[in-house]
Amino acid sequence: MKVVAARHPMPYGDLNAQKVQRFATIEDLAKHKCTIEEMEEYEPHVVRGNVIYAGVDYEAILRAAENDPNGCDVILWDGGNNDFPFFKPDLTVTVVDPHRPGHEVSYYPGETTARLADVIVINKIDSASPEAIQIVRENIAKINPNAIVVDGASPLTVHNPEVIKGKRVLVVEDGPTLTHGEMKIGAGTVAAKKFGAAELVDPRPYVVGRIAETFRIYPNIGTLMPAMGYGAEQIADLEKSINNTDCDAVVIATPIDLNRIIKINKPTTKVDYDLQEIGTPNLCQVIDDFTKKHNLATKSGCGCC
Repeated sequence: MKVVAARHPMPYGDLNAQKVQRFATIEDLAKHKCTIEEMEEYEPHVVRGNVIYAGVDYEAILRAAENDPNGCDVILWDGGNNDFPFFKPDLTVTVVDPHRPGHEVSYYPGETTARLADVIVINKIDSASPEAIQIVRENIAKINPNAIVVDGASPLTVHNPEVIKGKRVLVVEDGPTLTHGEMKIGAGTVAAKKFGAAELVDPRPYVVGRIAETFRIYPNIGTLMPAMGYGAEQIADLEKSINNTDCDAVVIATPIDLNRIIKINKPTTKVDYDLQEIGTPNLCQVIDDFTKKHNLATKSGCGCC
């Protein structure tokens, strides 16, 4: 079964030139002059061998995905920042975050996707409080009692944990998550504490230019560095801000490895995380049912188990 993914609109440059974008290789990210935010959305899929379509004309994007040169059996809409699909899906899966209990019923369009969902995944239950998880469960029951609820954890992988232990570290997290996403903690913070960091260094005394501006606009970010990069100037300011910071090491918890984009003058380690489903029902069962319903059976089930 061949799957092609379509992303919600992300481009920030020449929208006429970005009518339809196709990402199949890392080189395509540079070809389309992606911002750091765009790279964070596309790169994790591309390195897994998936083809991603994006842009601003979703009629044209849909047609291009349907006729992808590699073939296509299923089009997967990835709504990214809580967006709902621009075409009617046959199966809708929404992820809710118990680190932000209540957001699933108080934010638009997040509440819309939760109400429309056939399946709702409660993720990060390994690090969220039981009280927050219960709030999310109760809200799901109120707004979408017919949804299948899947429990999930987000186990961390730290590439070089010795970079963290006993060190004063700067944690760099996904920019939009810390800014308009209003998160106060991310995978990097969890990893730093888990692997014995001596201190999480506050970057605010050291930031410059557009990064300093980000902290002025979003004063509640706290002791984390948002990986903002919406142009060459901001990327340069991010590099300078990280390198200015008085710390022993840098914990990179963005979906991409920033070492590919900027030069960091301190030891770094990368933090990744994956979905680990807990109990049943699980997504493997849901996808198996979906493939059978649409006569899309694969050689070994859905391939996710």
